[in-house]
Amino acid sequence: MKASRIRRGVAGAAAVVALAGAGVLAGAPMAAAKANLIHIDKVALDGAGLKVNVTYSCDTGMHHELVANAEQLTSSKLATRGAGTVKGDKLVCDYADHVAQVRLKTADTQGFKKGDEVKVTVFYFDEDGFRYADREVIATV
Repeated sequence: MKASRIRRGVAGAAAVVALAGAGVLAGAPMAAAKANLIHIDKVALDGAGLKVNVTYSCDTGMHHELVANAEQLTSSKLATRGAGTVKGDKLVCDYADHVAQVRLKTADTQGFKKGDEVKVTVFYFDEDGFRYADREVIATV
């Protein structure tokens, strides 16, 4: 009988230690868990092109570019397209959130016009040619 009380006491103490350890881990901050996030904040006309404000975060040591592409959705003719890049040396990669403005140029002379509905896609493009962390939004400019 005394042995069974001791076993129950040891089992209870082990359970308390395990729960306390789990609580410490759950409360610990995640140091490097952001992992290259992108959020499109605003899309606006910029002459014939567009400017896209983006909040981003990236891991230290990353060597990539922030790329934005846009396509006009409200045209019965050939859609206007635009593209822009923020080079890697202009990005701050330290796990924190930062804001960048990507200026998109158009390939044609018409450009985007007020009232156009556009689909904007923003993503990272790394030095090996891989594209990731795509974000997309449809906006009226």
